[in-house]
Amino acid sequence: MSRWLHARGTQLCAALAGALLSVGEAQAQAVNPHPYAMRLPPAQPLSAMARLGERLFHDPRLSASGRMSCVSCHSPAHAYGPPGRASVVLGGPDGRTAGFRAVPSLRYLYRQPPFTIGPDTESGNDQYLSLQQQAQQSLGHLRAVKSAQVPQAAAANLVPQGGLFWDGRVNTLQQEANGPIFNPAEMDGGTTATVVAKLEAYYRQDFETLFGPYLFNNPKLVIDEAMFAIGRYQIESADFHPFTSKFDAWLAGRARFSAAERRGYQAFNDPSKGNCAACHLDQPTPDGRPPLFTDFQYEALGVPRNPEIPANRNPRYVDLGICGPYRTDLRTQTRYCGMFLTPSLRNVATRRVFFHNGVFHSLRQVLEWYVYRDLQPERFYPRDASGHVVKYDDLPPRYRGNVDTVDAPFNRHPGDPPALSEAQIEDVIAFLDTLTDGYPADADHAHSTVRPTAAASIAASSPASDGPATGRWIAEWPSYALRGGAPAR
Repeated sequence: MSRWLHARGTQLCAALAGALLSVGEAQAQAVNPHPYAMRLPPAQPLSAMARLGERLFHDPRLSASGRMSCVSCHSPAHAYGPPGRASVVLGGPDGRTAGFRAVPSLRYLYRQPPFTIGPDTESGNDQYLSLQQQAQQSLGHLRAVKSAQVPQAAAANLVPQGGLFWDGRVNTLQQEANGPIFNPAEMDGGTTATVVAKLEAYYRQDFETLFGPYLFNNPKLVIDEAMFAIGRYQIESADFHPFTSKFDAWLAGRARFSAAERRGYQAFNDPSKGNCAACHLDQPTPDGRPPLFTDFQYEALGVPRNPEIPANRNPRYVDLGICGPYRTDLRTQTRYCGMFLTPSLRNVATRRVFFHNGVFHSLRQVLEWYVYRDLQPERFYPRDASGHVVKYDDLPPRYRGNVDTVDAPFNRHPGDPPALSEAQIEDVIAFLDTLTDGYPADADHAHSTVRPTAAASIAASSPASDGPATGRWIAEWPSYALRGGAPAR
């Protein structure tokens, strides 16, 4: 699991040196010896806007079939991810039209940055460039240089990061909500006029109370406000970012890892083993916010083609992620073809559909693929007429050079020992299970050993703090910009 480490990555590691639990300590101790006081979004009653968004989020009447709402794909009981194991969800006017990509979770998107190509603006690169200009700056390589071990190369070549959907084609939750309502393979709401007519019939009083008596004179504005309300619901409702996993309790010094969880955490972080933390960052931020287990960046992994997706029956159909077909502004930037967003691993153990095409259905399948992709490719890929294994068969041959073969565990070759043993795979799965929300608040309470650390002191000195850090969760207001443009960070 590699990632493009831009300049801020090394600065972050240096800032947290001595304050975070080291891998060796994690192996030796079940309780976090360096507990954190985290800055969290505040738990408060929903605003009138968010309450409207909640009703819209759950309302199937806005769909063509009258049976599909946001929760049909983003189930609250499944961390706002897909409720079943189907690779793609069925939608459309009769509920029988297959989608094209696996459904991502809507949890923990409140800190998702906008799509850019290049180092984070927090590293000092705050000059605005168009995406085409950003992409042009990375010319000079047949493929985008992305390596967790070579941050200088990543910073020099500028890499994709941020955005929503698997290809990052929108930047705000308002824009994201707009997609499924009109998508003919999802809710298939029809034209703007059709959706507005339903909103007027079911919600006219609510809309006029919030937005004034003349709103329905402007159909486009009606849609914009409805989508804004849905986005606001996702920002304000704590259920979209609860931070109630065992890992969060362990960070706070309120839970113990089992022996398997400790070993899994070590393998997760070991650059020569799982190397998972290279992409799925597991350290609190310098200002004391909990880790989201993603670097927000993009990776070409070369997962196998999924025959369960009806569109894949057409051999000419290919999903190239950033290069299209659903994103069109970067279709000519071929060094990004095959790259998809790195998702958060929070609640990953609740999923039964993995990667952008839903080709795997269990964490064991996923980890075995990571470990054996290059050691035993015949386990995952088909053979051609000559009997040769066709690796990365979901990408046209001209784009297969974009696939990461540099960073562990993808740097192995047939005959090399696997990066993880079978026992270590089970241990990593045990650790990933600690990322599931809903861990009992009083579990392991007797083992609490809260002592504020350097990061806790940073959080305590921030404007969001309510006093000296003593191990409690410090609240922060989400800073996501819902209406167009880029979210504030």
